[in-house]
Amino acid sequence: MDALKLYDRVCAECSVLTTKAYSTSFSLGIRFLGKPLRQPIYSIYGYVRFADEIVDTFHHADKGTLFDRFKEETNRALEEGISLNPILHAFQQVFHQYSLDKKHVDLFLQSMEWDLNRANYDRMGFEQYIVGSAEVVGLMCLKVFVNGDQAEYDRLRPFAERLGAAFQKINFLRDLKADYQEMGRSYFPNLDLTRFDEATKRVIEDEIEADFKEAYKGIIELPRSSRLGVYIAYIYYLRLFQKIRSLPSERILEERIRIPNSRKATLFVGSYLRHSLNML
Repeated sequence: MDALKLYDRVCAECSVLTTKAYSTSFSLGIRFLGKPLRQPIYSIYGYVRFADEIVDTFHHADKGTLFDRFKEETNRALEEGISLNPILHAFQQVFHQYSLDKKHVDLFLQSMEWDLNRANYDRMGFEQYIVGSAEVVGLMCLKVFVNGDQAEYDRLRPFAERLGAAFQKINFLRDLKADYQEMGRSYFPNLDLTRFDEATKRVIEDEIEADFKEAYKGIIELPRSSRLGVYIAYIYYLRLFQKIRSLPSERILEERIRIPNSRKATLFVGSYLRHSLNML
């Protein structure tokens, strides 16, 4: 193995390590993708994870300066086709290999940057944040799933956007307590958390349910190499959503709702069997 290929492999493995350390559920979903798809998706996740950590975790540092540096290094990596940051190097390889859209990277970074100093959102701001923080990430993954086929990408794009939106809105509900109490953030438009009641919760849930129903139409149209992995992620989030929906509104403000690991395993096995038997 020549030295450059070794460097590429080391950088790619850093993204795998990052994904497995930060998200066991997402890591398991990636394992059910076709083998050629796994590393590109690890590399995308590693990139978005690092950006998210800057704005959500590094409270002891000047997060604005760190984020500006990360954004500058992202642009340089995409322009030059190389980076000494292993996560950025792995991401730029996927970016060029699958002809990802630079506009999507910019929208993602914009949403992450809003987390540095924006606490509340109106409807327009909420929808823009969802686009940047979730929908464009799903579109990056979709470009990998269709192996860069632009016609297939265009056909499946609306469904991928709805799936990304559903996942992010569930994350917002799940993390409502932490986002508000620890970060001072409230993502849902015009939401007064001092008056978060059953009616408010139901409006949000109805919106998520509509996203899920539309997204499913696209999942069953995905290439077989990616369908199972995406379906497993869909089922996991659907079960999380159902659990949240079954709980009273006050519980959402008291704790972070989770799916136990034993239950996750059952969901994954069931999803695999349904996919294998063409029962999706």
